[in-house]
Amino acid sequence: FRQHADYSCSESQVDLDTIPLVALNMSLRKKLGLYLNPRNMVAADWMAVAETMGFTYLEIKNYEASKSPTETVLEDWRARNKDATVGKLLSILEEVERKDIVEDLRPLIDENVKKYCESLKKKAEPPVQVAEVDSCLPVVPERVGITLEDDPEAPELFDAFICYCQSDFEFVHEMIRELEQTEYKLKLCVFDRDVLPGSCVWTITSELIEKRCKRMVVVISDEYLDSDACDFQTKFALSLCPGARNKRLIPVKYKPMKKPFPSILRFLTLCDYTRPCTKSWFWVRLARALSQP
Repeated sequence: FRQHADYSCSESQVDLDTIPLVALNMSLRKKLGLYLNPRNMVAADWMAVAETMGFTYLEIKNYEASKSPTETVLEDWRARNKDATVGKLLSILEEVERKDIVEDLRPLIDENVKKYCESLKKKAEPPVQVAEVDSCLPVVPERVGITLEDDPEAPELFDAFICYCQSDFEFVHEMIRELEQTEYKLKLCVFDRDVLPGSCVWTITSELIEKRCKRMVVVISDEYLDSDACDFQTKFALSLCPGARNKRLIPVKYKPMKKPFPSILRFLTLCDYTRPCTKSWFWVRLARALSQP
């Protein structure tokens, strides 16, 4: 197939290898699931696609419990791989010999990509403003004043962003005592304590994780698995460090779980507070990991 669509984006032809997977809407991903979810003895299914994407055997076995394994695999692939593009997905489908899917869904894919390019173009266009009104307003840098100790000239920086759900806040308090109020003297970003109210949660969270915090600690629990905010924060952090190349994300398990451990974090070294034999080393290991440059 051809990697180029027959429409323009920013006055040039579109290279699908540069279009992120997010351009494909949920409706199209569901259609992909209709092709790939059923176990197929004749043609490659979602398992072959996941394997080609680089997922391990254990990760793939865990995806079997998903309502739509194809959609889950696509979402996790996008979250952990900067190269997760529309063009790469089409290449993978061809590699596993599913040209039938490419041919059937190509018109819908092109339509999705066209809409994505149009939305980018609209965002890039400056808003229509009245010069006299605009010149009367003070120019305020974007995302300034989002934390308690923010300074326009020196934004507040942290050693780690703490990703947690409200039911685990007691352990977050213990984390503050052990890491901030001891000889480690680390600076943690705890949303309920450090972030000023009134701003968009998703925008502020992305700013903090990407630009203000060197690392992110994920407090894993059964309740964490049900939190949309935690899910967004984790996947966003993973998208910034595919393959955990810079040890940016550190998962912490502090109490026993009934639900399966999140599959997208299985490839990361866990800091486990639930094991009595290693509990005495827990804070030293975590503090050392967060203190690295």
